[in-house]
Amino acid sequence: MQGILLTNIRQLVNVREDTGPLYGAEMAELPVIANAWLLIEGNEIAGFGKMEDLKNAVRNLSDEKIDCTDKLVMPCWCDSHTHLVFAGSRENEFVDKIRGLSYEEINARGGGILNTVQKISDVSEDELFRDSWNRLEEISKLGTGAVEIKSGYGLSVAGELKMLRVIRKLKEKSSIQIKSTFLGAHTYPLEYREDHAGYIKMITEEMLPVIAKEKLADYIDVFCEKGFFNPEESEIILRAGMHHGLQPKMHVNQIHSIGGIKRGIQLNVLSMDHLETLTADDLSEIKNAGWKGLCTLLPTAAFFLRMPFPPARHLLESGAAIALASDYNPGSSPIGNMNLVVSMACIQMKLLPEEAWNGASTNGAFAMGLGNSLGSVAIGKLANLIITKPVPSLAYLPYRFGTNLIDKVILKGRFIA
Repeated sequence: MQGILLTNIRQLVNVREDTGPLYGAEMAELPVIANAWLLIEGNEIAGFGKMEDLKNAVRNLSDEKIDCTDKLVMPCWCDSHTHLVFAGSRENEFVDKIRGLSYEEINARGGGILNTVQKISDVSEDELFRDSWNRLEEISKLGTGAVEIKSGYGLSVAGELKMLRVIRKLKEKSSIQIKSTFLGAHTYPLEYREDHAGYIKMITEEMLPVIAKEKLADYIDVFCEKGFFNPEESEIILRAGMHHGLQPKMHVNQIHSIGGIKRGIQLNVLSMDHLETLTADDLSEIKNAGWKGLCTLLPTAAFFLRMPFPPARHLLESGAAIALASDYNPGSSPIGNMNLVVSMACIQMKLLPEEAWNGASTNGAFAMGLGNSLGSVAIGKLANLIITKPVPSLAYLPYRFGTNLIDKVILKGRFIA
C-alpha cells in the first residue's frame, strides 16, 4: 500500500499509547521524538521513529515523501465543547456588553441564547447546514480534527430536532470526527419561564424519545446555573437522557456555584464544563470524590465575557483531568480557533505548553469518547495530524499567539486544502 512518509520532523509531539485521560501532574508529561519520521497508510498511523532508524523500518520506496525539516508534527486538536450549529450573529450584544450590560441582564430581556433561538426558528435546515459546514471547514484548516457539537438553540421539539439533524448531516459528510450532544436544557423558552416543570416534561417526554429513536445524539447536557436549571432540575433531565442511552455532561459553575459540581459527580458525568467559578468546597469535591471525568475549560469564553479565567492550576493540584475547548458559539465565544485557546490557556490560566497540548488533544479526545482513536500519536490511530511551519520549539507556538503557524493539516490520512 502506498503511504505518506513524513521525514526530518524536528519534533513528533505527543507520542503515547493511551490508557485513559491524564490527571494532575501527568498533564505536564508530553512525550516527543526529536528528528523523527512518521508513516501514514490509508487513514491510520502505520509507524514512526527516529530518522536514524528509518531505513530499517520503512522499505516502500513508492511512499509519498514530505520533508518536515524544522517543523513539528502533532495530533490535531480535539475540541470537546462547541455550539457550532447556529444561525446569524450577535455583535449587537457584543456592543451592549461594552456599554456595561451583563450576560445575565442580556439574557433576562430576551437576548443571549433566546436571540439565537429565534434565528434558528427562522432559518431553513438546508441554510443552517450550509452555514455550519462553512464553520466546520474553517476550524479544520486551523487544525481541529474532532469536535463535539451541542444543540440548545432550538428549545422546542422542532427546533432541537432541526439542529440535531444538521449535526447528523455534518457527521455524514465531514472528515472531522463529530460527536453530537442534546442540550435542550440550555435555557427556558420565554413561554416556560414560569412553568419549569412543563418544559422539563417536553424535554423528557417529547424530545428525548424522538432523539433516541433517530439516534441523533451521543450525549445529553444541561446548563446548571442560577437563573437557568438548578441541580434538581438538571438531575431529572440528565437521568432521563441516561435512560435513553445518552451519556451525561454538564455546563456548570460558569457564573455561580450552586451545587452543580456535587450533583455532576454523583451522576458520574463524563465532563463538567466551564468551571470559571470554583469554591474551596467545589475543589475539595473534585479532589476527594473519586470522580474520573474531565474538567473542560473554555478560556476564550471567559476572555470574551471578561470573566475570571477558570482556576486551572488549582484543578491540577486537586488531581483533575483538564480538557481545553473553544465553546464556539455566537454569544460568548464566536471563534473556533484552538490555537488561540491553547495560547490563552498558557497566558491567562498559567498552564505549561505541555499541559495545554495534553488538554487540547489527549484529554479533549477522551472528553468525547474518542481517546482510543485520536488525541495522540500511536500506531493504528487515525492519521489526524498538524504539520507546523518551521518553528524553534513547542513553546514558540503559544508564545506567538494570534499567528497562524500551521503549514498543513491531515485528516484521516489526507491533506486538506
